[in-house]
Parts: sequence; C-alpha cells; structure tokens
Amino acid sequence: MRAPGEGPPSPQAARRAVEAVWRIESARIVAALSRYTGDFELAEDVAQEALAEALVSWSREGAPANPVGWLLTTARRRAIDSYRRGSALDERYAALFGRLTEGQASSGAEVPPERADDLLWDPDRVDDDVLALMFIACHPVLSPEARVALTLRTVAGLTSEEIARAFLVPVPTVQARITRAKKTIAAAEVPFELPSAQERRNRVGGLLSVLYVIFTEGSTATAGDDLLRADLAYEAIRLTRMLAALLPDEPEVSGLLALCELTAARFPARTGPDGEPVLLEDQDRRRWDRSAIRRGLAAIGRAAALGHGLGPYGLQAAIAACHATAPSVAETDWQRVVLLYEALGRVAPSPVVELNRAVAVAMAAGPQQALDIVDELVAGDRLSQSHLLPSVRGELLRRLGRTAEARAELELAARLCRNIRERSVLLRKAAALG
Repeated sequence: MRAPGEGPPSPQAARRAVEAVWRIESARIVAALSRYTGDFELAEDVAQEALAEALVSWSREGAPANPVGWLLTTARRRAIDSYRRGSALDERYAALFGRLTEGQASSGAEVPPERADDLLWDPDRVDDDVLALMFIACHPVLSPEARVALTLRTVAGLTSEEIARAFLVPVPTVQARITRAKKTIAAAEVPFELPSAQERRNRVGGLLSVLYVIFTEGSTATAGDDLLRADLAYEAIRLTRMLAALLPDEPEVSGLLALCELTAARFPARTGPDGEPVLLEDQDRRRWDRSAIRRGLAAIGRAAALGHGLGPYGLQAAIAACHATAPSVAETDWQRVVLLYEALGRVAPSPVVELNRAVAVAMAAGPQQALDIVDELVAGDRLSQSHLLPSVRGELLRRLGRTAEARAELELAARLCRNIRERSVLLRKAAALG
C-alpha cells in the first residue's frame, strides 16, 4: 500500500500495476485456483473478478506489498462466495471453508499480516500446477481454435481483445471460443492434474502444435495490414521457454524453442521503416539478433543431445540455423537445407514442406528441377487455395525467362494473398515483369 503522506495513485497507474502482475503471474494464479477449487471455469472467473476489484482498490490505496497474494486471497473468497450461493452447506463448500483460518471469512481483500505469505500454492508444486494448466488448455477434447484461444487467455494472460486483434477475428468470436472451451472441459470432467508420464508424452505434441500456430501467426500474419505480429510471436516464445523449463527432457520442446528463437532473430531486418517486407536476400544481417541466434543454437544442441535424431520442430530449427549462421544467401549451405527438408518430408510430410524443399532445390541445383517439384504439387491439386504455390512457381518461371507465365502466376498469388504487405510485394514483382 502507499506510504504515509503520498497522494492517491492514479487509475492509470493501478491499471498498469494490475496488467503487469497478471501478464507475469496469470498462469500460476489460475493454476493455483484451479487446483484449489477443482473447477477450471470457476478459477478463471474468480481470477477475473479479483482483477476487477484490484483496479478499484489499488486506485484508491495503491498496490499492495504482495500483489499476487492479494489477488489469490480475493479470488479465493470469491470462490467461497460462489459455493455459498450455490449450495450453502455441501461438502465441497465445507472443505473450502475449513481452509480459512479464524477471521478470514470476513469481507475485504487484505491479507492479515500473520498470513501474508500464505499463498494458495506450495512452492514445490508451482511447476506442476502451470504444466497441468497448459495441458488442460490444450486438451484433445477442444478444437484447435479453442486450444489456441484458451492457452493465450489462461496461460499467457492475454485479454479477449488482444487475442481477437492478433488473429483478426471479432472479440465475440474469441469470447465464445473461450466460453465453449471451458464448458467442454467441465462437461468432459477433465481433472486439474498432470497427465501420467506416458499420456504426457502422447499429448505434448498437441501442446507444441498450439504454440507453433501462435508463433507462426505472429511471425507471418495470414491476413491484415502487418507482415509481423511480433508481440504474439514473442508471447509464443515466452510460453515455449516456460514449457522447456517444465519439460527439460522433451527434445521436441527444445526443438520448437530453437525454431522460434532462430526465426525471431531475423525480425529486426524483415521489415523496412514503413512496415514493408524485406526479402531474405535484401536483409541487413547485421540487424539480426545475435543473442537470439545463440539461444536458438543452444536449444537445438539440447534437442539433438536428448533424442535419437531430430523431430519435425528440431529439423525446422536446423534449417533455420543454416540461414541464421550463413553470411549471405549465396553462401548458405543449400545442399544441407535440401537434405534437411527431405528428412522433414519423411517424418512430417506435407505439401508446404515439399514447396519449401523446391525453393531450396532451386538455390542448390537450379530452377528447372524445382519447377518439376512444384508442378507435381499443381497436378495433385495441392495448396490450390494458397498464395504460396503460385508465388513460388512465378519466381521459378521468372528465373527460367518465361516472363508472361511468371507474371500470371504472381498476379494469381496476389489475388489469393490475404496479407496486404505480402500482396504488395507480389504485385510489384508482377509489374516489374512488364
């Protein structure tokens, strides 16, 4: 609380304090409340009520010395009030009420001095609580869209407005996804607990795919006015770092972290002053984040040491490492990149992997071999609604001197592209062909 003689804090200062605590501690707060109440939806709801009360109280009295303890105590009381309203003397309420010491059932949120350090979590269980929260938010009973929204809401602490802005969907859509997700988890009676070691290994791939989707959308936005949504990408990196600390023996977690770090290292050079995209061959590599590159290389080293060969994320990270450590596009080890894409195609086959392999083949062996790969994708009607296929095909045709065909492909790619920045690059390339 504020010191004697200080004036009242501003609402803006209180809001900044609340937002800072929530962004840093939201995962632990919701996880602790979920374990405490045994009800994931209630835990998130009472945490939000505590935040709303903090905005009022902290504006009046200043932030408390122990803001996390304040929020947890307030949320705990709201949970007890909820049970009291629902069923005054049932066994669950009695169990919760019994955890309160004499005098703590009164109204108000201030923690008594003698109980100031009495948090809802056992310090030895914090990691397990957060990990359990991540597995619940990415539970297989949820749709992929719901997993992304719920992870960003409960684990990352983003607001519905922030999630909606990041994925260019209406706020009510995000709110509906989160509400349905919580109801689905409740209906499926998903317990707040860590999955068994075997189930954890089976489900970690789903958790990683959510983090990958979040990072990918941040690193190259599928639609909108901006090429990058760096805040979203960095949030994915933060969550992946957290997961790597909680699961240090999972090689693909380190692989994904390496991929994110090495890709994000190029962010400072990927756009110009006005936000326009800067192609790889035109980027000023002196602007690449060398600290992120070092972190990425260290993470891929851990992934390689833990596993029997790299998995899909580790292989993508190895490809990113080839770019991150090369002095220029011309000096990149394109033969190694081709081999890595071939390995990736064996463990995680997809038309996007084949398309990226074609780009590497073009650099290593020339555009004609690459065009043969791309034409196979066209013949198989794969990626027909994506701008990526005609954009790559157009570039290959340009390099082969087939100008009219190249221009038509680039114009098609521009029509299919939903990102305004990428579309402008494609149109400029098409116009330059006359």
